[in-house]
Amino acid sequence: MKSFVQLTDTHIRAKGQLAYKRIDTAAFLAKAVSSIESMHLKPSAVILTGDLTDFGRIEEYEHLAELLEPLTMPYYLLPGNHDAPDVMRQCFVGHDYLGEAGGPVQYTLDMGEILLVAIDTSVYGRSAGALCQKRLHWFEQTLASNADRPTVIAMHHPPFTTYIEHMDAIGLLEGRDAFVDIVGKHPQIERIICGHLHRSIDARIAHTIASTAPSPAHQVELNLKPGGPSAWLLEPPAFKVHAWQADNGLVSHLAYVGEFDGPHPFHEDGKLID
Repeated sequence: MKSFVQLTDTHIRAKGQLAYKRIDTAAFLAKAVSSIESMHLKPSAVILTGDLTDFGRIEEYEHLAELLEPLTMPYYLLPGNHDAPDVMRQCFVGHDYLGEAGGPVQYTLDMGEILLVAIDTSVYGRSAGALCQKRLHWFEQTLASNADRPTVIAMHHPPFTTYIEHMDAIGLLEGRDAFVDIVGKHPQIERIICGHLHRSIDARIAHTIASTAPSPAHQVELNLKPGGPSAWLLEPPAFKVHAWQADNGLVSHLAYVGEFDGPHPFHEDGKLID
């Protein structure tokens, strides 16, 4: 069995700065990295699905790099609406998959039996996401060239409506229908993993499942009431663990960050503890 971790929406700021004057996102990420490193089965990679920093500044990406440095497995970056791809390229010079300046961050990643396809939904300076014809053409051609590979799609903005109204207003507003049509033509897609929502949400897209993941720091409030305010809260931080075995497919787990009482055995001397 192999696994990989999905981290998302880390929103790192410059050293000493708090997000929204209250959230030490750096401390939260450091704890998440520690939790990943302490997993019983070490993941083969970590995928960060956007909103890596809060403002896309050089000092924020430099801080992010320091926080990710303890990871003993490779990690891969994807921009979100809070990011600046060209600044990201400048600060992560060894990450050649990020592509050339001015272009989208789109790449494939060979993870053994699984192929990960990262597609860039971000538009610099805008909160909402979009997929233009050029990005969609690359996506469709990539899938067509790998029709025999079990595939995971990674993106920032989810390709579905979540019913959290203020987030849907800045969701994937352009190219979503075309994206879903392409997905429907390619049965090798095991999962679509997304960020942006700071919550764990699942929806059926064509023949597969699209999901978002929590932030390792703050979460978006679960408020499905029409007109609900844009708000965050400090629900337990978490990340996703996606595990693969050829005879069973992809299984996704929610992993909470922190130290908890346990684990404790269910049995003692071969018997259920009374």
